[in-house]
Amino acid sequence: MRDPYEVLGVPRGASAAAIKSAYRKLAKKHHPDANKNDPKSAARFSELNSANEILGDEEKRKQFDRGEIDAEGKPRFQGFPGGDPRARAGRGGGFETHTFRSGGAGPGGFAGGGGGGFEDILNSMFGGAAGRGPRPGGGTTFEFDTGGIALDLDLSVAMTVSLEESVNGVEKRVRLPTGKELNVKIPAGVVAGQQIRLKGQGETSPGHPPGDLLITVNIAPHRFFKVEGSDLRVDLPITLYEAVLGGKVRVPTLGSAVELSIPKNTSSGRTFRLKGKGLPKPTGTPGDLFVTTRIMLPDGNDAELEALMQKWRDGHTYNPRSDLF
Repeated sequence: MRDPYEVLGVPRGASAAAIKSAYRKLAKKHHPDANKNDPKSAARFSELNSANEILGDEEKRKQFDRGEIDAEGKPRFQGFPGGDPRARAGRGGGFETHTFRSGGAGPGGFAGGGGGGFEDILNSMFGGAAGRGPRPGGGTTFEFDTGGIALDLDLSVAMTVSLEESVNGVEKRVRLPTGKELNVKIPAGVVAGQQIRLKGQGETSPGHPPGDLLITVNIAPHRFFKVEGSDLRVDLPITLYEAVLGGKVRVPTLGSAVELSIPKNTSSGRTFRLKGKGLPKPTGTPGDLFVTTRIMLPDGNDAELEALMQKWRDGHTYNPRSDLF
């Protein structure tokens, strides 16, 4: 197998986070389920997993960097210091002397005093991926497990919902990086950035439990509501005569529209608060809706309006910008 650093495309001084990120990116790219027409994808995916088993494990990475194990995780022969076959590992990396025994000291078995069992030798050689012992009636045949090697099989996707859908809940279809599609129920009251975890819907790998699917919910910008926590803000266009004379104006909410009483002589930019018309909360009262008036003049030139304003200006001079200077 190639050098695991080369397989994952990271330098030898790469951080653990950089290694994990590189592995996840390449694993998604070369996963056999996403490359069904490429017969070599399975081999590349297997090579990536093997490289991650070395570099993703802090102790194994150190052993590889020291030259104690090869790219497949197998122990390297370190030689006997000074040519002395009796030297122990503590004196320079040679082999320790062990006495083998299997199934206890019995007829036909290996026996010896004070030595570790065959399982102990496997433990020392394979970093804890020891055999489970001989099967009944199976002689000295041993069964190996994976040694607890952890693979990150979780999948992460983003989903965008409308503001109304976030409030009321919705069922939407999402496509995974693997090509699989799922119907996902988004609960009512979800907020931007919230993650939803679907157990067992991630990637799969032989000998490992399936990963989870993590869905990050984004809320699309609304065409006129602005979200501030649990409150909403909206600009309300009003006419010049509504601002001067006052009146009742319909205001949109997330539910049905309501009527707002505009007082006489209302300036553009004045804000009104509608209690409980904002976003619902899991507990307590919902947020509020803040309505800001914006005076809108009619499109085009209106000679009659201009004449009226000129007449009014001549007799009612005032400066609304006096506080700015």
